[in-house]
Amino acid sequence: MKIEAEILEDAPAFTALRRDLHANPELAFLETRTADIVHRQLASYGIPVAENVGKTGLVGIIKKGSSNRALGLRADMDALPINETSDLPHRSKVAGRMHACGHDGHTAMLLAAAKHLARTSTFDGTVYLIFQPGEESGRGALAMLEDGLFERFPMEAVFAAHNWPNLPVGSFAVAPGPMMASCNEFTIEVTGHGGHAAMPDLSCDPVQPACQIAIALQTIVSRNLPPAEAAVLSVTMINAGEAVHVIPNSAVLKGTIRTFSEEVTDRMEARLNLIVQSVAAAHGASSKVTFIRNCAPTVNHAAEAEFVRRALTNLVGKEAVEAFVPSMAAEDFSFMLQHKPGCYFMIGNGSGDHRSGAHGLGPCVLHNPSYDFNDSLIAIGAQAWVQIAERWLADPAS
Repeated sequence: MKIEAEILEDAPAFTALRRDLHANPELAFLETRTADIVHRQLASYGIPVAENVGKTGLVGIIKKGSSNRALGLRADMDALPINETSDLPHRSKVAGRMHACGHDGHTAMLLAAAKHLARTSTFDGTVYLIFQPGEESGRGALAMLEDGLFERFPMEAVFAAHNWPNLPVGSFAVAPGPMMASCNEFTIEVTGHGGHAAMPDLSCDPVQPACQIAIALQTIVSRNLPPAEAAVLSVTMINAGEAVHVIPNSAVLKGTIRTFSEEVTDRMEARLNLIVQSVAAAHGASSKVTFIRNCAPTVNHAAEAEFVRRALTNLVGKEAVEAFVPSMAAEDFSFMLQHKPGCYFMIGNGSGDHRSGAHGLGPCVLHNPSYDFNDSLIAIGAQAWVQIAERWLADPAS
């Protein structure tokens, strides 16, 4: 792997910065301390910064030469509402908040790249450094877009990366087309009328249709979609009743639907509504469905995915750049890809061996209370960003 000496020399300082961010996590749209640190770091490299883009987001601007060509590199900044279980020295200091997805590392990687691009790199064009809030809420990218991200900072393409546990350190994964699924949530309210559990004939029991709805919804994927079409429907919450001898007035079900295309989501939503309405009506109950589309599918543009594959192959070799198998997890970078060509790729976070014995009981997987970002990725990720920026501004077909 070809990592430039300046990036390697700076890695310990960015590791310390990453661990400081980890110890002081901030939730979606509350990343004021994080944004201040990012701003101060960028300013110290001589990089102009636009603040409050999408509430707590920032955009750094590195412009060199006279070319109008430009690209965007995006990192997310927010943490999760999780209690950390590790005893690592840099564990979260804030109860109920934790960087359990590695956004602290993503921020550090892009800052390390920014320093190198500003002070050492030679290119002709503009690199926009996008530090996004609120990825975990599924609304941060939209907030930046609504603030005119692509109008105020015109770029030809936009790129983002995420660490990926169990992918070996020093390796990457990318693919054209779907990378991550959409994230949609539903709430189903079934309303009858309550009564005495010993006299069910005098009531309209909402629990029975609710249970049948939960089972019937599982037929949507298995019987209403083509076998080759990937999708997930999970009922994750069922709430009804307050006493064992009382038939309740209502029952509520909640869950999620994940797909790789909006067309499949449309079909699943329509079928869900039909099942709920029909089953509830068959029991004499009424129903209401609330369907929320949080994130669209993250779909890479073919040309930009191929560009990234070539750039990473040049960095680490063909064997270390895998074809990514699409995940049913979601990512709000999807909204940026709906407006600009671009690519989302994975950087290997390893198997968790980088953690000390104080890491807690859980595995090193995303959204786990024992997760910790692998700091050896900072130099690797920074070099990847430098490689992508320099090669794109030289020739995106390179």
